Amino acid sequence: MSKETILIVDDEKEIIKLVEIYFQNEDFQLLKATNGLEALDILSKTSVDLIILDVMMPHMDGIETCMKIREERNMPIIMLSAKGQDIDKITGLSIGADDYVTKPFSPLELIARVKSQLRRYKRFNLPQKLNEYELVIDDLVINSSTYEVTRDGQKIKLTPREFAILELLARNQGHVLSMEQIYQSVWNETFMESNNTVMVHVRKIREKTEVDPRNPKYVQTVWGIGYRIEK
Repeated sequence: MSKETILIVDDEKEIIKLVEIYFQNEDFQLLKATNGLEALDILSKTSVDLIILDVMMPHMDGIETCMKIREERNMPIIMLSAKGQDIDKITGLSIGADDYVTKPFSPLELIARVKSQLRRYKRFNLPQKLNEYELVIDDLVINSSTYEVTRDGQKIKLTPREFAILELLARNQGHVLSMEQIYQSVWNETFMESNNTVMVHVRKIREKTEVDPRNPKYVQTVWGIGYRIEK
């Protein structure tokens, strides 16, 4: 079983060191950033299960960072702040945070909150497998029995090839699949480097499934490698 990855974003090195000791003992993989810009860079390259985000940081504070993260991702976010007044907590929760911890805090309490948020996310948040036939990515539902795709309950008409590509990526959420892997799996033929068939089909999938195809929410491009659907 793979370790769950936690990203902590805080400009106080002492807090990061303290948290790192406790989280390693709980067998979490910990990634570290000292400001929002570093955090966004990490998220663009790495799959993260939960984020611990300080409010007061240089370059980009926690509030702005949280809002940026929520534009594309729905993993749990726990805010950290020395500010303990209700208005600060309300601000943090209203812009997309799932929980709020006031400094100074007990590392054991923070771990308990992290575990609670991870359990809740796995149970209630998408993407998740609803039954043996349905896969859900945010508001997109893929049914491998009826070969139907819906977004917000509205049916989307995909060709068999388009459906096969989308289903393949959905069943491998969090993993990057190369164009060669996709082509050989869907077409069952040898892939040629000059073949742009997969690229054309992915573009059509985006045109049909995305609100804004130029800024895809579902099928993400990993430049120089292939495509993936975020876990």
